[in-house]
Amino acid sequence: MKENKYDDSGFFANYSQMPRSIGGLDAAGEWAAFRALLPELKDKKVLDLGCGFGWHCRYVREQKARSVVGVDLSENMLERARAMTSDSEIEYRRLAIEDIDFHAGEFDVVISSLALHYIKRFDQICEKIHHYLVPGGSFVFSVEHPIYTAVAAQDWHYDEQGEKLHWPVDDYCIEGPRQTRFLDNDVIKYHRTVTTYINSLIESGFRITKISELLPTQEMLDNPDWKDAIRRPIFLLIAAVKL
Repeated sequence: MKENKYDDSGFFANYSQMPRSIGGLDAAGEWAAFRALLPELKDKKVLDLGCGFGWHCRYVREQKARSVVGVDLSENMLERARAMTSDSEIEYRRLAIEDIDFHAGEFDVVISSLALHYIKRFDQICEKIHHYLVPGGSFVFSVEHPIYTAVAAQDWHYDEQGEKLHWPVDDYCIEGPRQTRFLDNDVIKYHRTVTTYINSLIESGFRITKISELLPTQEMLDNPDWKDAIRRPIFLLIAAVKL
């Protein structure tokens, strides 16, 4: 399913007001963990899948990457990215992640931030990325954690006083679409297990180098928006290299 909620004017307006949409990478709680997984970027050719406003594209160029291709299905996203970018070595393309088509060994690094849980066939994307990377090339991505995506409601279980009791996990091994609410809209996300993420990478010819479930720092826990993050993981981040 190639869902494109971001070209809905109301949804995009709500998304544009999110802290990460305004403040960029520094306002994204998982950014420090994601950045720590990135390889040396100097002189590298980079592909960003689900590039959104282009924050990661601009960052890797700041790290002296040779060139960047940012892919996104939303014209609203790409229009904003182009308006915020003045760099001839960053190219934005309107394309569904499922439809990417590049040459073998075209890139040194492929990144994706919080986009691949919208993709039905993660294994097929892994195979494509493996083909597009040079030998030894890096694939670094983040997704919503499978503990977070297992139940479509993506919410706590509350007591009668409205206090958070626990985060429910059910149907964990039943992979597939989950219709959830995001920014007051129905959105389809694809739940898959940690096992599927890991084995899809291995079977596609990657070696996993590091995994993060984003243990919150004390600074993050001092922020009311993150105080519950210690109780269950929100993100899964993985770094892998092409064998």
